[in-house]
Amino acid sequence: MRFDVITLFPELFEAHRLHGVTRRAFESGQVDVRLWQLRDFGDPPHARVDDRPYGGGPGMVLLVEPLERALATIRADRTETAPVPVVNFSPTGRALTQDTVRDFAAGNGAILLCARYEGVDQRFIDRRVDVELSLGDFVLSGGEIPALALLDALARLQPGVLGDARSHEQDSFSAGLLDCPHYSRPEILAGADGAVPEVLLSGNHAAIDRWRRDQALSMTAARRPELIEAAEKAGWLDAADRASLPKRNPQKL
Repeated sequence: MRFDVITLFPELFEAHRLHGVTRRAFESGQVDVRLWQLRDFGDPPHARVDDRPYGGGPGMVLLVEPLERALATIRADRTETAPVPVVNFSPTGRALTQDTVRDFAAGNGAILLCARYEGVDQRFIDRRVDVELSLGDFVLSGGEIPALALLDALARLQPGVLGDARSHEQDSFSAGLLDCPHYSRPEILAGADGAVPEVLLSGNHAAIDRWRRDQALSMTAARRPELIEAAEKAGWLDAADRASLPKRNPQKL
């Protein structure tokens, strides 16, 4: 799948493609990332891509015309008969979730717009953008970090990228819950909490699976209770799951 990235800082993506386990996805071409410097499409004589907002106020706004030229060039360079979605990263977008990542991983890619400054002229968003995504309820300096997060997350889902194909199946959110705690050597560390839970050393894989499931349920209930509610509504919890959940205190009127 191919992802075209419109950015003012393409160098931020180069290092990510060369390091870490997900580099296998980029080196193999499973995730093909093409970088497009927005200033190459800027207005002469200074390759301008932004201007002050109408109505006044701080900051600058990315202009429609350079974005239109960049988008037209990218679409001409791609070979699909059906256009891929244009994604803008913005605090006003919907949250990027594991389900969203899976949807992208199953598709042909996308065109990722990494905005800067105060954002993008709304007319370009209205005309060309198909999806707006956000990492959360906070503001970043640009869309490069969210774009990198999306690329990293979907690269993990490609066959052969992780050493163990089951790894991403146990990640947080893959089963609608947070991940369970993990332990490694040594078995004992100094301190009262220094021992690895005995069940993990037992060799009883059914008991280990149940312990991990119970820990995931407990952690999710404590930290993200809305995920438990969603799992219940989706029918993902069985009787054993419900029995392991912490008792809820009745709400006071």
